Amino acid sequence: MSISLLLTILIYNKGRYFNNNYKGRDNEMKDYFGYVGKICVITGAASGMGKAATEMLVDLGARVYALDWTDVNIDGIEKYIHTDLSQKESINQAFQEIPNHIDSFFGIAGVSGAKCDFITTTKIDLISNKYICEEILANRMSEGGSIAFMTSTGGIGWEKEGNKKVYLPVLEARGWEATVEVLEKSILSQLPGTLGYPFSKLAMNYYVAKLQKEFSSKGIRVNAVLPGSTDTGLKDEFTNMAGGEEELLKHCGYAHRLAQSQEMGKPIVFLNSDMASYISGELMIVDYGSTIEETAQIKEAAATIDLSALLEHIANMKG
Repeated sequence: MSISLLLTILIYNKGRYFNNNYKGRDNEMKDYFGYVGKICVITGAASGMGKAATEMLVDLGARVYALDWTDVNIDGIEKYIHTDLSQKESINQAFQEIPNHIDSFFGIAGVSGAKCDFITTTKIDLISNKYICEEILANRMSEGGSIAFMTSTGGIGWEKEGNKKVYLPVLEARGWEATVEVLEKSILSQLPGTLGYPFSKLAMNYYVAKLQKEFSSKGIRVNAVLPGSTDTGLKDEFTNMAGGEEELLKHCGYAHRLAQSQEMGKPIVFLNSDMASYISGELMIVDYGSTIEETAQIKEAAATIDLSALLEHIANMKG
């Protein structure tokens, strides 16, 4: 027997050995994430973090219904549904094209507010998620279901009374029209769209706590990922809003770079999976240690928004 033939046999048998021995203790591959065959609905699936999460869900065997304003070009999804999250009727129409029972919802879509007014920004970033959960998922998701949102470290400070005082009336309103009406009748409607972004993220972070309490009796988990600065299609808008890329990099910890979309897709896919079955009400900060260093006063904390002070300042200017 030639040496080359012997090596070929050894390599072949070694491959068979590893293939047979990397299938778990009972010689079967394990579906620890539990997505195989599950109905997953994801907003913002066309690009950035939403696209990254969608691709992972398809790879994990989920039946993915991808909602977005623009086309979703990802092989293996169950269906792309054109959706305008600023319009209740568009949301209702989208969910009519989805099976009645939904296993997991991923609220990832969002805008920076740079190209929208305050009301439109808040509809997309906040009110759409609130409406979907309270008016749709409450009736179409059962025990074992899971909900995860993509919020932001820009919403840190959500627990401060000055901020709660401003956003709680919006969260406490019931129904799309009533919620929008609260905004339209308040001084908030006069703010620029770029302030709709932090307002929505502050409110969404609180909403995770509120919703997980309401849905706990149904056995439905609710969590969120709070990304640090991430390189997505909105990067240029956020760079301008922050005052330059150096400002964005201050929120990247020791990574010293912007996160990639996949690095935010992974944690949100984890939170809605069976691997996180005992996790609910979690605001998972993903910024390579930047926030925890500020909390521990290892480095100087970044300024957080104070909505009450902002509105008081505007009122004084008008007075």
